[in-house]
Amino acid sequence: MYPRFTGEAPQKYTVSELTGLIQASLENGFPQVLVEGELSNCRPSSTGHLYFSLKDPGAKIDGVMFKNRMPFLGFEPRDGMLLRARGRISVYPQRGNYQLVCEDMELAGAGNILAMLENRKRALAAEGLFDPERKKPIPRFPETVGVVSSPTGAAVQDILNILKRRAEGIRIIILPAPVQGVDAAPVIARRIEQANRWNLAEVLIVGRGGGSLEDLLPFSEEVVVRAVAESDIPVISAVGHEIDNALSDLAADLRAPTPSAAAELVSASRNETRLRIGALKETLGGAVKARIDRARLLAKPFGIDDLERRFRAILQPALVRFDDAKEAILKSLTERIAGYRRRAELAAARLEAGSPLAVLERGFSVVTNERTGLVLRRPEDALAGDGLSIRLLAGLVKARTEKTEDSIP
Repeated sequence: MYPRFTGEAPQKYTVSELTGLIQASLENGFPQVLVEGELSNCRPSSTGHLYFSLKDPGAKIDGVMFKNRMPFLGFEPRDGMLLRARGRISVYPQRGNYQLVCEDMELAGAGNILAMLENRKRALAAEGLFDPERKKPIPRFPETVGVVSSPTGAAVQDILNILKRRAEGIRIIILPAPVQGVDAAPVIARRIEQANRWNLAEVLIVGRGGGSLEDLLPFSEEVVVRAVAESDIPVISAVGHEIDNALSDLAADLRAPTPSAAAELVSASRNETRLRIGALKETLGGAVKARIDRARLLAKPFGIDDLERRFRAILQPALVRFDDAKEAILKSLTERIAGYRRRAELAAARLEAGSPLAVLERGFSVVTNERTGLVLRRPEDALAGDGLSIRLLAGLVKARTEKTEDSIP
């Protein structure tokens, strides 16, 4: 326990004792506080912690938000923001100072705005206004660029200077519109619609320089977001600085981090492009020449004499195979013909042997009963007195039956 100061005679304390009393008093007395102030000296550390200060016209308090709480922030803290930070008071004895250990923080006065923007974002996204399929390509070398912004703002001057330097001769049409306040959104939307109605430009830059969340609200109004999404002319949204965001960024065909960056996107340097084309020409020429040289090198062995030799080397085996096949076919045909000839001769011999003329030539004859016209094979085929016709090899003999007998003695 630390000694308690009684208010009587001054009591001697060591530095650690006094710091311990202060630490116990502050940490026990302020376990949970909500502090509102302007953010300053905001510096993320390499370890992921965020160190900062909150100040007002009369005082300043240091604070820290450890990296385990950082993912729950819905915005990126920047110097100059008016914040409400919730946390506890902590004393760091080694340095003798105190700080706010922040558990959460929100934009002071902007919490309702952020919620409103998030609801609007979800509703418009559900309609498909932010779909990638709606995005149109940005022309690389437009002849006319339309700028919807305040004509007196620094953003327009930056755009004019960059376009003059990078793409001299490009036509620029300023479509004047206020970029903050309640009247800004309807005018911005009307300028976008007029540019489309009269086909005033090949690409539109819609934006302004940086500002507070409230200053950038016109570019998140529904009328502006719809005008950007429905524009037939490609739109580049260039609202604020790189860390600023507006709903028009989501609906546009391309988001530029700053108006100056938008000007650079639509004004690809003619000189740079000319040099790039020249370099590509040389690269292409070198590649073509290398291929031609390689083709010549590969074709060099294929001279007329060499081609003839190669052709003969390829053709000779084929000719040999052809001759072998021809001889095999001829041999096979010869053998088949000889076989067929032998079969024909045997058939002719059998036919000759079975011919009636051959039988007659051996001394046989054919006897026919003139009465019946039948060839006699048995004795009963003829009766006594029947006329007979005897066919010989070389003629015909007529005879008559005297008698018939069943057997020959």
